[in-house]
Amino acid sequence: MKVVFPTCCGVDVHKSFLVATIIKTPQDSLQPSYQKKRFSTFNSDLNRFADWLHENDCLDVCMESTGKYWVPVFNILEKREIRVVIANPKWVKAVKGNKDDTKDSKWIGDLFRIGLVKSSFIPAKNIRILRELTRYRYKLVSMRSSEKNRFQNAFTVCNVALDSVVSDMFGKSATAITDYLTSDEEFNAEHCVSLLQRSLKKKADAVVESIEGFEIAAEQKTRIAIVRDHLHFIDALIERVDVCIDTMVQQYEGYITLLCTIPGIDRKSAITIISEIGVDMEQFASSKRLCCWAGLTPGNNESAGKKKSVRISRAGVYLKPALVQVAHSAVKDKNSPYYGLKYERISKRRGKKRAIIAIARMILTAIYSMFSTGEVWNPVDLYKVDMPEHLKEQQLAKAVKQAIRLLKSQGLKVS
Repeated sequence: MKVVFPTCCGVDVHKSFLVATIIKTPQDSLQPSYQKKRFSTFNSDLNRFADWLHENDCLDVCMESTGKYWVPVFNILEKREIRVVIANPKWVKAVKGNKDDTKDSKWIGDLFRIGLVKSSFIPAKNIRILRELTRYRYKLVSMRSSEKNRFQNAFTVCNVALDSVVSDMFGKSATAITDYLTSDEEFNAEHCVSLLQRSLKKKADAVVESIEGFEIAAEQKTRIAIVRDHLHFIDALIERVDVCIDTMVQQYEGYITLLCTIPGIDRKSAITIISEIGVDMEQFASSKRLCCWAGLTPGNNESAGKKKSVRISRAGVYLKPALVQVAHSAVKDKNSPYYGLKYERISKRRGKKRAIIAIARMILTAIYSMFSTGEVWNPVDLYKVDMPEHLKEQQLAKAVKQAIRLLKSQGLKVS
């Protein structure tokens, strides 16, 4: 057994307190010594905890990611130049029946001491703050979508089938009509038609037919007005968040421009990607590790020679949807058909859902390479996409010759 960290600390974090165990292993012995102490999670006590670690020359700490309770501890220790490893709880889970706060901190420290704990990715503080903003914006957009559905359903239950005629219930024509229906004016079909924009004039009869016979009570009008006001309020919040995000990402404009060279990626998706993975790729060691962290790698579950499941993991709760959305845009990009052709080939063999995940992984692999080298998007096999037919035939003949040469070098007879 090799001791990786002769002096380290295991921490079991809770909402109001933490239990820490410092483990020291002498050079001439494998038998460690333990010091245990309990601290509250108030800032003054967390600073006492950092002082205690410095007094014992312990600069390596490991704790599990318990909710958000680990964040205040991490902030204080990071400021005091103490290296902190945040571990996934499932990798440091103690054995049932032998578990309490003190034993948990000792168990985490013992695993960390011999190098059995994998570190979770914790980006720099400015990236963490940017991540908080982009995730909050994602929540606001989801909330806006929910309110739009409520607004539309409020008219459906009042026998207004306008959403079956217009493509957007929040366009100019539809907004003018819904405002008119929720006002105190008496319904007039001619006035309703006059509110339509030029593009909807040809559907005037269908619009009037979808509205006639509606009944909206005063209380229902009040609810519709409340939902509409909430929508305007959410839109204003999203604008405020966007202003704050634009201010924060000024230092990353070069990386955003670099990402926008990839088909399917616009400015907003580029900011989301940067907020999730940062710009320093050394923390992931390889593109495969990054794809695994993002939940885009097939699972590895095999027993007795049988593969039980190859489903992707649930990781990348915010990054994965963003990359899938980018992948959908990339495969539809007619100006750059590279990912579109890849998608068609994979979907024929593996299906559309697996194909879009494969495209998302290709894009993330390209992002890793671009951030590592600083080069713009330029896949090594891009030339095959726009290659003329006669050149494709030459390339195929060259590949066949290389395959034959390889088989002969292995001692096989090729006819």
